[in-house]
Amino acid sequence: MITVGTALAASGEGDTPSVLAVPLDEFILGIVAFFIVFFALWKLVLPKIEQTLKDRTDAIEGGIERAAKAEAEAQAMMAKYKEQIAHAHEEAADIRAKAESDAKTIIDQAKQQAEAERSAIAQRGEAQLAAERAQTVAALRQDVGGLAVDLAGRIVGESMDDDARARGVVDRFIADLEASAAGDKS
Repeated sequence: MITVGTALAASGEGDTPSVLAVPLDEFILGIVAFFIVFFALWKLVLPKIEQTLKDRTDAIEGGIERAAKAEAEAQAMMAKYKEQIAHAHEEAADIRAKAESDAKTIIDQAKQQAEAERSAIAQRGEAQLAAERAQTVAALRQDVGGLAVDLAGRIVGESMDDDARARGVVDRFIADLEASAAGDKS
């Protein structure tokens, strides 16, 4: 069995080749193969990788530009919608103010119309009362006149068939009644 000591002693000997030593022909062949592979990768694969990276960069930058453009459009649309909403609020306020104004006008017109109707009704009522009063006074004059003529005829003992005379007596009697009624009220 080989011990550590014998392995160290054997490594010091000059006739065994070193494990780290590479033969020159393999070294040259390895370097040539490396450059061939490197050149092939540089000419064939590297342009495709660069093109893929460039496409990816363009896609990312284009996506960013599209996103920025979409964001700008969204901001513009939002500003437009806010402006439309503000305009709608103003229009609603104008409509509300006009409705309130119209309501006041309608109420004022209704009040004026009601006042006019009340005045017309009051005038018709006063006219009707005046007509009824005149009719009642005429009826009372006739009744009171007839009674007064009969009474005067009985008191005087004369016939009061003369219409002018009878009317004069009745008128004096009613005037005396009205004067005594006016004196009682005051």
